[in-house]
Amino acid sequence: MNVLAIGASKNIGYYAALRFLDAKCNVTFMLRSPSVFDSDEIIQSYVKSGQAHLIKGDALVKSDVKHAWDEALTHGPVDFLLSSVGTTPSSFSFRKGFIITPANLVTQAILNILCTMPTQSPQPRIVTISSSGLTHSGHADLPILLKPLYAALEVPHKDKLGAERAIAYCAGWKWDTETDGPGDDVMGEGWMEREGLPAAGTLKGVLVIRPALLTDGSCRADSNKNAYRVKEEEIGGWTVSRKDVAHFVADAMLNRWNEFSDKIVNIAY
Repeated sequence: MNVLAIGASKNIGYYAALRFLDAKCNVTFMLRSPSVFDSDEIIQSYVKSGQAHLIKGDALVKSDVKHAWDEALTHGPVDFLLSSVGTTPSSFSFRKGFIITPANLVTQAILNILCTMPTQSPQPRIVTISSSGLTHSGHADLPILLKPLYAALEVPHKDKLGAERAIAYCAGWKWDTETDGPGDDVMGEGWMEREGLPAAGTLKGVLVIRPALLTDGSCRADSNKNAYRVKEEEIGGWTVSRKDVAHFVADAMLNRWNEFSDKIVNIAY
């Protein structure tokens, strides 16, 4: 299996990539700084064996994303694209909550991924990491004590919601723009007419994963197959570890794709 991973220098994307490599997959990493893995003995062992390939690039630069697709294609048709793009909040405002820069990083990265996707058959399958509690209904189902925290995460969550809206448009999924937005401030003016963007309803083979509040805990699923819950409907769960989300990502992509393809799912303990 040939995988292109964008945003996998750490956290969910990194842990999932390790599972792909352990399963003998070929993984191309697009990284803003490939040197991030200079002292990572595990990744370096896979680089030496020819399974892991490190490409310098910025997901906000369309030509960089196109280059990453092209590099991944040198190893055969791309089976999966995993996008776990994200960033740590740069500041906090009592009026706006946690701030990320740029405020539409994830949305624009997904649009660049979609606009440069190769015209191979079958299409590359896409998995992207979002978050629970983004939509109006999702926020309503959060545990009440988490709602103030999620309110403070409005800016980064609005960005992830924009990425979901872009995917929903291309996949032909129902989307309530009046309730859930977001608008042109996140999507970009005229985003539906961007060159290369798949026409509405033509994107197939995509999975959006909405984890509960993420923790740095261990992977419980390695010893308990029922460690976490995965459902299309809202779960209202409290937390889930990044390593358990990565476990699900790898399991869904490697073993259970027919079960989860073309869906939005929630994951929590």
